[in-house]
Amino acid sequence: MSFATHEIREAVVFLGAAGLIVPIINRMRVSPALGFLAVGLIVGPFGLGRLAETIPWVELFVIEDKRAVRFAAEFGVIFLLFMIGLELSLERLRAMWRIAFLVGGAQVLLSAAGIAAIAFYSGYLLDVAIVLGSAFAMSSTAIIMHLLTEAGRLGAPAGQTSFGVLLFQDLAVVPILFMVSAFGLDANAVGPAIALALGKAILVIIVILGVGRLIARPLFGIVAGARSRELFLATVLLTIIGAAASADAADFSPALGAFLAGLLLADTEYRPRIAVDIEPFKGLLLGVFFVAVGLSIEFAELIADWDKILAWAFGVMALKAVCVYALVRLAGQAPCVAFETAALLAPIGEFSFVVSELSLSLGVIYEDTAQFALIVASLTMAMAPLMALSARWLVSRFAARGEPETFALFPDQISDHVIVVGYGRVGREIGALLDNQEIAHVAIDLDARRVAGLRAQGFSIYHGDARQYEILSRLGVEQAAALVVTMDDAKTTLQTVKAAHRDWPDLPIFARVRDEAHANALLKAGAKSVILEAREAALQLGETVLVGVGLPESVARDLVAERRLITQASSASGKALPIG
Repeated sequence: MSFATHEIREAVVFLGAAGLIVPIINRMRVSPALGFLAVGLIVGPFGLGRLAETIPWVELFVIEDKRAVRFAAEFGVIFLLFMIGLELSLERLRAMWRIAFLVGGAQVLLSAAGIAAIAFYSGYLLDVAIVLGSAFAMSSTAIIMHLLTEAGRLGAPAGQTSFGVLLFQDLAVVPILFMVSAFGLDANAVGPAIALALGKAILVIIVILGVGRLIARPLFGIVAGARSRELFLATVLLTIIGAAASADAADFSPALGAFLAGLLLADTEYRPRIAVDIEPFKGLLLGVFFVAVGLSIEFAELIADWDKILAWAFGVMALKAVCVYALVRLAGQAPCVAFETAALLAPIGEFSFVVSELSLSLGVIYEDTAQFALIVASLTMAMAPLMALSARWLVSRFAARGEPETFALFPDQISDHVIVVGYGRVGREIGALLDNQEIAHVAIDLDARRVAGLRAQGFSIYHGDARQYEILSRLGVEQAAALVVTMDDAKTTLQTVKAAHRDWPDLPIFARVRDEAHANALLKAGAKSVILEAREAALQLGETVLVGVGLPESVARDLVAERRLITQASSASGKALPIG
């Protein structure tokens, strides 16, 4: 079998297994990460590969050559770090600094120190113990966010507290990777090497963040102005890969360069659109990463050391849970909030896989230790959904006794707000009226130049296409009070209303229209009410004319108000009246 044919067969095996196993995992309401992990376990050399020793034809369904998988998996880590950086906007850090830096920082330090101490006294070398402690102290952002979103708990106190701690854990990724890299150096060269590495790190940060800040926003503004989704996506990919290559050229992990690129774009108006466009790539490549991890897990070791693995899995989760519970209580949260947060954050996260792989490649840990770390982390991740469900059930019983649940949401996770699609002349007038009544709102527009200008003036506006489900979802449409569509383009307006009504049928949608046909089409598409621009202008002009020909102002106002009520009733019934 030729190399190319061999690679194609393994790609077919991967896609076929993923197509069968991942949907089953999703139906169980479990994170797709565990589905891809199961794929790797099953089709790997330690899964079906062992069965192929007695049944030769089974070899057709085994992935043995892990080179191509690992290459794609590296890109999965790069995209994961980019998304982490993209979510770490200064706005979020300012809103959650107390939870993120105080609770999150203490959790990482205490958990890592406690786990490292246990590992050291269990016989591991100090540097290996520190690596295990740092890896096991982290929680799974992917799984926790999936569980909270599915349960509608992201806005709850436990959800927000968990997210705050995860923010700091994401920030801790950089120093942990740097520390692991330092452990891989020769002992006599550690001091000079660290000094040189710090100098290079500062240079890389200046180049990526400093130079990038000067050119990123103008570049994305030009690209977004072209209104080509393909060109915009290509620019995002170029930014990620370029930053990763820059870090690699300075002998740093490419993933750290991608993290800095995400951090660079986090506070721009393009963040929601970038996140939506890059999500499929990140999801698929990160899936390949989990498959690669699954391929490396050996069942024989799991069976041979089951007592040690179970003891470590439950011991690590217990230690982390106690730390989290105590810290959240010290932060002033209620006992039920601390309990649920502890249950969510206790399992080990996918970042432990990254640390294990890097440590193994640098010779910091040996293969058996890497296997042990992978199995322990995988076991706790598999238990995460059950722990979250059990904790929520117990918390609901305490909450039913009157324990309050209040928490300030992030600025970009507000509720009962209005989303204004199109922020031209009409959109800004609506925004001004909402501001006057202190009603929160967020705007989205396709005109990159307009978005950049208004954002520079302090407006809460983002660049993106409201016809995309993911874009509106990231603007909090599930908690929105209304959607207002004010765009000039009739076709785009109709498509936006149709898409929003299809995905959120209970969302009140108001739209601006230019003619009768467009009005009827929007009402049929799901708009609650439409405002015919020509008719409103005619009514206002008519009132002026009536006053000008001698009618008292109050009479003219009442006549126009009566006519306006008739047209509004017509809109509510789904029938648009002729302007005349």
